[in-house]
Amino acid sequence: MYQQKKLIAIILSLSLFLFNIVFGQMNKSGAISDNILKKIEASVKMDQYTKAMQNAVSSNDIKQLALNRELVGKIDHHFSHRIKTPGITNQESSGRCWLFTALNVLRPKVIEKYDLKDFEFSQNYLFFWDQLEKANLFLEAIIQTRNKSIDDRKVEWLLKHPVSDGGVWNMMPSLVEKYGVVPVEIMPESFNSDNTSMMRRLIRRKLREDGLKLRKLHENGKSVKILRKKKIDMLADIYRMLVISLGTPPKTFTWRYTDKNDSLIVGKEYTPKSFYKEVIQIDLNDYVMLMDDPSKEYYKLYEIEYDRNRFDSPNWTFINLPVADLKQYAKISILADEPMYFSCDVGKQLNREKGFLFLDMYDYESVFGVSFEMSKKERILSFDSGSTHGMALIGIDTSASGKPTKWLLENTWGEDAGNNGLFTMTDNWFDEYMFRIVIHKQFLPEKVLKILKQKPIKLPPWDRMF
Repeated sequence: MYQQKKLIAIILSLSLFLFNIVFGQMNKSGAISDNILKKIEASVKMDQYTKAMQNAVSSNDIKQLALNRELVGKIDHHFSHRIKTPGITNQESSGRCWLFTALNVLRPKVIEKYDLKDFEFSQNYLFFWDQLEKANLFLEAIIQTRNKSIDDRKVEWLLKHPVSDGGVWNMMPSLVEKYGVVPVEIMPESFNSDNTSMMRRLIRRKLREDGLKLRKLHENGKSVKILRKKKIDMLADIYRMLVISLGTPPKTFTWRYTDKNDSLIVGKEYTPKSFYKEVIQIDLNDYVMLMDDPSKEYYKLYEIEYDRNRFDSPNWTFINLPVADLKQYAKISILADEPMYFSCDVGKQLNREKGFLFLDMYDYESVFGVSFEMSKKERILSFDSGSTHGMALIGIDTSASGKPTKWLLENTWGEDAGNNGLFTMTDNWFDEYMFRIVIHKQFLPEKVLKILKQKPIKLPPWDRMF
């Protein structure tokens, strides 16, 4: 027995010795040694150009220094076809671009129907219900995953993302169908709808606390029925926080407005749902989301788990198509005066002051003397690019042959941003940084509509693009 123990000890010691040798060599071979550091240092020649760039860049905004002066004057804000829109909205310091943009797509129809100078839906009204519904979705997801470890990836994702003020097109119809809409003057913006950060932080904290309580109740043997009963009390707390932060959503109201001739029109009493049915009068389910994600197979239907705001509505789905197809259908829609919901990676090559999205607007390669060569697919796979902002696509400019050269976007950052709130996007920027549009099905061919009949490929909520 003594000899066996001694042999085992020798084997363990030898294994540890060999492991330390191998690991030490691996660790040493991967480290920055003195010789490697000397080579790296020698690669940078402090010539006059490098010294000048060091002086300039270390003391200034990199983006301003990288502005490509060769492009100045080579692009304008004129368009051969532009959809008339009523004015620029402002999401202020919030992530509600999706809601503003989705409602902006519908605004022109209301203005035309009632012969108005301007009109705006209340974003605050729908945002109130969006946050309450997202809170319920989170708590239900916690109940659904009650048997999973707290270290499970899905549970971890849920606790990291209880609610947000961001979203996509499909969340707007989901809310409108259940809660209706009201004019902006009936439930105007509040400080906390314009500045969502603190309210969102506190609601997230409360929901995480509630999520842990629901998991604890399950661990103590409580039934789903009891968990859902407890959930109602939790939602009551969230509702209270929303009422205090955003105001109380109206149940009924009377709409008074002035038309283009400044005549006062006193309408009848409405509920939010009856107002929706009267003023919109279109089937919001007739809109289809198209995506260009080259990291996934084209001509397939996809859905994203938990990417919705209502527990009792489906995940949002999209058809993945090459960008050339999306531009073809977008052109048809614009020429028919139908604006579209559009989302993109807005921060890339953005000149916010001038209102340009130009592929070579900033020449970072010349500033640093290094190249940036990733393709759209590679940027998605490496988390370098994804959809960050929604705007309305409302115009197109074409060459003599009819090929698009640039596109017009109605932003939601107020009139002080860009060209009086509008942004001009070149066609090649569209190729690289546009990700999705929402278009009415009347502008899509049958071969695309058939894809909607496919069984969606379900993507996890942590998919790279979302």
